[in-house]
Amino acid sequence: MTLESHWWRDAAIYQIYVRSFADSNGDGEGDLAGIRERLPHLSELGVDAIWLTPFYVSPLADGGYDVADYRDVDPRFGTLADFDALLEAAHGLGIRVIIDVVPNHTSSAHRWFREAVAAGPGDPARSRYIFRDGRGPDGEQPPNNWKSIFGGAAWTRLKRPDGTPEQWYLHLFDPEQPDLDWTDQEVHDEFDDVLRFWLDRGVDGFRIDVAHGMVKDPALPDIAEGAKADLLDGSTSLPYFDQDGVHDIYRRWSAIAASYPGERTMVAEAWVEDADRIARYLRPDELHQAFNFEYLTAPWDAARLREVIDGSLAANGAVGATTTWVLSNHDVTRHVTRFGGGEQGLRRARAATLLMLALPGSVYLYQGEELGLPEVTDLPEDALQDPTWERSGRTERGRDGCRVPLPWEAGEAPFGFGPAGSEPWLPVPQGWGALARDAQRGVEGSTLELYTRALGLRRGLDALGDGAMSWLDAPGDVLFFEREPGVRVAVNLGAEPAEVATGGEVLLSSGPVAAPEQGVLSLPGETAVWLRV
Repeated sequence: MTLESHWWRDAAIYQIYVRSFADSNGDGEGDLAGIRERLPHLSELGVDAIWLTPFYVSPLADGGYDVADYRDVDPRFGTLADFDALLEAAHGLGIRVIIDVVPNHTSSAHRWFREAVAAGPGDPARSRYIFRDGRGPDGEQPPNNWKSIFGGAAWTRLKRPDGTPEQWYLHLFDPEQPDLDWTDQEVHDEFDDVLRFWLDRGVDGFRIDVAHGMVKDPALPDIAEGAKADLLDGSTSLPYFDQDGVHDIYRRWSAIAASYPGERTMVAEAWVEDADRIARYLRPDELHQAFNFEYLTAPWDAARLREVIDGSLAANGAVGATTTWVLSNHDVTRHVTRFGGGEQGLRRARAATLLMLALPGSVYLYQGEELGLPEVTDLPEDALQDPTWERSGRTERGRDGCRVPLPWEAGEAPFGFGPAGSEPWLPVPQGWGALARDAQRGVEGSTLELYTRALGLRRGLDALGDGAMSWLDAPGDVLFFEREPGVRVAVNLGAEPAEVATGGEVLLSSGPVAAPEQGVLSLPGETAVWLRV
């Protein structure tokens, strides 16, 4: 895809978890220079854009989603000059760059929060965050019963230097991530300026973290006993997520993005598992895209997947927006493991990839899925860094298993992630040498080659990407549809072979598939195929 108008509508966007992509200096942490060095590999893969997770100054209490300075690069990841060089190199290869913005909360190390802690109750410095007096005679109880997404209470009580307890502050995530108060005008002005700072440098858009957050019910009411505290499932209502006021913010941000040339885009991370609610973020004067978490969380089931696909296309189409498709990211178990693990998990993952890449709209790929990487479920406990581990009383291991550094070169660990002999911030499994990029490149049937061929076909075929689709008759475990003009896709989610009434030339398949004979395709179980008819 060339750099053209509304590029995001059918783009393939590759998520880079900066800390785990490529380490250029041997300190064990991925960095911006490492990304720049590896960009030719992503160009060869065939992606249209990259999305970078936070690289800002941060204590890394939550992998960089605790931002202490929104306008600078953390020294662990490089410098602003490194970012500019990366941006220039990416644009030179025709790859756009999206960066994260984290507006629901800051780091507790942010200048604003330090000022708020030093100030007393009622001081204007506290108006940027959500401070409240506690309940009970001495204020010893939190202001309400809200729970942190990472476990435990969503409130922490401050103490004066002499140990005297005082107000509580809200943190829907870690205590080192205090929530901002978006009723404060200074907060709005600050993020307007942050967006302009990076747009002026040339970024092509933003992924908005916790986009359904930011605005809270001003009454701060208790939630129902036993209510889910995180993903909204279409029937759950929470007083701190998906409030109407977030849409006013995005109308303002949309106007800022539209004031810049080059079709800058914004994508929402809104954990709202309801297509109609998500579509509200995508109205013409708001955001351009939202992650399709309903699709990501759908089970390996043909009927449910078809229901989600139809619902997503209908809801987004009603507001003129494109639909996104995603199988993995830095917050969920990698889909090879989610689909069963081992040979079966990889077989299903490869079929799911061809299904996803054939659907109308744009796709988000998570680094390493093109190598068929599984979740690392046996990281040593002393290596775990996700705040969920400690906040859950060491009962939930958290998300580190999908964030293990990438293997680039077969041989000895760390497999080209960093210089030989360096120690990555998370240990890389010994068996990953066989999955390294150079071990798969050019190897017929490898997962890397499947992705490369699929992305190349997707870019070259007018029928794929943005556009229409129509379902065709097929057995119960098979999803079968046509993309105009003349490209058909069949995905057998069952374990046994299925016969599909179709002719055509096999363009690509996730596993061995024979050409149709006499108008019948024999499709092996857990396999997908693209046909030209």
